[in-house]
Amino acid sequence: MSLPYLLVILNMSVIGLLPFTFFRRGAFNPRWLVTSAPIAVAGWAVLAAWVGVLTPWWGSASPPGVLAVGVALAAVSLLTIGLAVGANRVPLALWHQDEDAPIEIVRWGPYAVVRHPFYTAFLAALVAATCIAPSVFTIASASVGTAALGVTARREERRLLSSPLGEVYAGYAAATGRFVPRLGRLRNAEHAADVEVAR
Repeated sequence: MSLPYLLVILNMSVIGLLPFTFFRRGAFNPRWLVTSAPIAVAGWAVLAAWVGVLTPWWGSASPPGVLAVGVALAAVSLLTIGLAVGANRVPLALWHQDEDAPIEIVRWGPYAVVRHPFYTAFLAALVAATCIAPSVFTIASASVGTAALGVTARREERRLLSSPLGEVYAGYAAATGRFVPRLGRLRNAEHAADVEVAR
């Protein structure tokens, strides 16, 4: 029964190491903290449930079907992180870096199906944590994390659309889902509105 807990803890640990092992160095500013805090809280909540300090809402263990979904999502998260790291020729900027300018639009690997595969992996990990150890901590983390990553993704997209790579990104965003394949594609009208907001 400890395998699901270990897998989610490994998943959260890999995510926690990304700023130090993959992303380019940047400022750990308040926006970054708001985005990363849900992942840290969910990871600690799963660890607390595993060692018996926190009792999940299901009792000692989630139902087998829910556990299976959690394990599958954690595995998808880890795979997506690996594929996203491998798809980038240069490390990405740490989230929320105002001075960072886009260098290229990555459209291969997992980026061929979603525009933000790292965020997809983070969201999958948060839902996995909620499946494995449902509690107020994991549910709140998943809710806050989803909102924070949505805001972060929209902000990054506005910057990309208003950059010299904006036309390329607009075409890419019109054909590719934001976090889930085919869902959240940008339309031409949204592209124009986003560029205006960014100016």
